[in-house]
Amino acid sequence: MQFGSRGLFLGMFVRRNKNRSGSVSIQLAFKEGRRNKVFKTVGIAHTQREEELLIRLANNEIDRLKSVGNLFAEHDDLVVENFVSGIGNSDLRHVGSQLILAKIYQKVGYPTDGSRDLFKHLVLSRLISPGSKLKLVDYLKKHAKISVSVHTIYRFLDHITDQLKSDIEQITFAYTQKIVGNSIGVLFYDMTTLYFEASEPDELRMLGFNKDGKHQHPQIFIGLLITHFGYPLGYDIFEGNISESHTLLPMLEKFQRRFAIDKPVIVADSALLSKNNLHELRKANYTYILGGRIRNESAEIKQKILGLQVDESGPKHLYNKGKRIVVSYSAKRAKKDRHNREKGLKRLEKKVRNKKVTKGHINNRGYNKYLTLQGDARIDIDYKKFNADQVWDGLKGYVTNTKLSDREVIAQYGHLWQIEKAFRISKTDLQIRPIYHRIRTRIDAHICICFAAYMIYKEFERILKINNTGFSVEKALDEIRHMQELTYTLPKSGEIKTQLLNPNPSQEKLLNLMI
Repeated sequence: MQFGSRGLFLGMFVRRNKNRSGSVSIQLAFKEGRRNKVFKTVGIAHTQREEELLIRLANNEIDRLKSVGNLFAEHDDLVVENFVSGIGNSDLRHVGSQLILAKIYQKVGYPTDGSRDLFKHLVLSRLISPGSKLKLVDYLKKHAKISVSVHTIYRFLDHITDQLKSDIEQITFAYTQKIVGNSIGVLFYDMTTLYFEASEPDELRMLGFNKDGKHQHPQIFIGLLITHFGYPLGYDIFEGNISESHTLLPMLEKFQRRFAIDKPVIVADSALLSKNNLHELRKANYTYILGGRIRNESAEIKQKILGLQVDESGPKHLYNKGKRIVVSYSAKRAKKDRHNREKGLKRLEKKVRNKKVTKGHINNRGYNKYLTLQGDARIDIDYKKFNADQVWDGLKGYVTNTKLSDREVIAQYGHLWQIEKAFRISKTDLQIRPIYHRIRTRIDAHICICFAAYMIYKEFERILKINNTGFSVEKALDEIRHMQELTYTLPKSGEIKTQLLNPNPSQEKLLNLMI
């Protein structure tokens, strides 16, 4: 904001105002828009001589104010009004991301040198203002005073090299390892789908089962490895029609090649449970805890599981072909299972009444397993089978080859909610999807940026927690978005200065975390 040649002192002049009585008021005034605003009345003259004297005094007062460069305390309101009236949006900059998130970015160790500085802005924008690359252009103007076109951003994405992506993974792994005490004994693995808008399938983006219900959209799979408390370790991208069970071993092998660590315990959900995976995990000397599909076991094993008579007193286990099957029971889970079965039955009954099921619907997929064929044409519901299934309500299985106790197996598996949270944060807070890119290099770059942003999110979450701020990350980010800085020019020296606008108590608390 310029405050000089058009400022209050330099623009002041002597104003002669004739009154009805014939006397003349000699005033100091200045322009405010198209109006003259009186700053000070020097005096009232009744004669020509008095008028000349007052005009001389008024001019001396103007000279004095110019030399002093400021006003007396009784004129502070006018100074503030004149100053504030000159402030424009271009003089204000959002600086919260630079004052707080950029410091976390540097603390983690992500690159900021040269051309990679734009990568930092791309990462921070996912936290402050996630969205399209067009939205990023607006973010850069407001938060970094950088004017770039969307085409410049796309060109940068095209030149994010494999080396940079490798560096990001290496830095992330090293920092996570430091946070967890240099010991990564357990890895949690899961996958999610990311869909594309208005894009035709190709060799990477393919149609497949979409966890967000976007089955008509091309998609890719993202495999993510995290440790306790949700800290990221690595990720990989897979074709959109791949089976989840075919991703675990390739991901682990890649991870093992990249980082020299002892083989950890692998924890994953039942989607990764397959005979081939179990065989390959044992062959590669991995220990594992996987979600079990106890209802899909053989009739003999299912009978043995029910014979354990598991209740809430504690889990029990049995062995089958070199694997330990741990079974637990929860009354709360039993209530939920019963509710879901009854809800599914009602939907199925409605379809049968409306004749919306055919012979092709009789299969073991979901609640279709309760359908049965009566005679040659009529499809009905097997209520005996439905009622028989209630013996499984509340039971949950786990498959493991570890030496952990049954309770420890269940406790470790329970941490899988952290990876579900990671996907929720990525999809909701960082808006990793839908993806609008078509070129493979840009898709890779987009995922890499979101992966780094998730690491910053988790570290920020940790800092807020260990300092007992009482803030959630969402609340803290909202406060950061409203931190602003004013740029102004001193009238006498011409020096350009900046001043952070006074933070509110919550913002002050966040700023103190970075000291």
